[in-house]
Amino acid sequence: MKEEIIHGDCLIEMQKIEENSIDLTVTSPPYDNLRTYNGYTFDFEGIAKELYRVTKQGGVVVWVVGDATVKGSETGTSFKQALYFKEIGFNLHDTMIWHKPNCFNFGSNNCYRNSFEYMFIFSKGTPKSINLIKDVRTKSEGKLLKGARKHSGGERDTVPDFTVGEYKKRDNVWDINVKSENNGHPAVFPEKLAEDHILSWSKEGDTVLDPFAGSGTTLKMAKKNNRNYIGIEISQEYIDIINKRLSTQK
Repeated sequence: MKEEIIHGDCLIEMQKIEENSIDLTVTSPPYDNLRTYNGYTFDFEGIAKELYRVTKQGGVVVWVVGDATVKGSETGTSFKQALYFKEIGFNLHDTMIWHKPNCFNFGSNNCYRNSFEYMFIFSKGTPKSINLIKDVRTKSEGKLLKGARKHSGGERDTVPDFTVGEYKKRDNVWDINVKSENNGHPAVFPEKLAEDHILSWSKEGDTVLDPFAGSGTTLKMAKKNNRNYIGIEISQEYIDIINKRLSTQK
């Protein structure tokens, strides 16, 4: 099993990764002025291009990001980044929302409470691994529904009769609480969020990358679910946190 933690600038370090070798990236970059990353900055466009280069055909990049409000206006950085990913060749497979039911937000009194971040799902071609999580109970379990004919891509498809199962796939808005782990990192990534994306867009033995490894949550969940992983982190302080967390993950 490949387990690699790299201390360095992710733009430089990703240039050393073999082309078309990464199955899945799950990351949350520092954005606008919302996060303090020990004073470090990053070249978004350069990193996006490197992500495209290292991602396998059919691979996926999960990009979790939000916007700051500056002088009464949201920056729109998240949308600009999504459009740039498309410009360089990625497909925007899905635009998902991470809703934080327990978030604390004391922003402008002129806006509703901001309780979410975007989770853009980019793919290099058609995703090769799609394992949609089905954990929402259905109200019509066991009911036989009659098939129908429907339009699909300009052609008429026949949908056969089917029996409603116990669970259906969840929506693309995920309710996941923010959890304080008090591990010294300013932007804690919920383990469930990272794990559910890893389960959704990869399979055992795949290689998962996090170029902004932070406290190592993506790496920890990759290890837990029998994926190889590569984590890149520019701060030695956070590298120490990663090593400590992974040492306790079997």
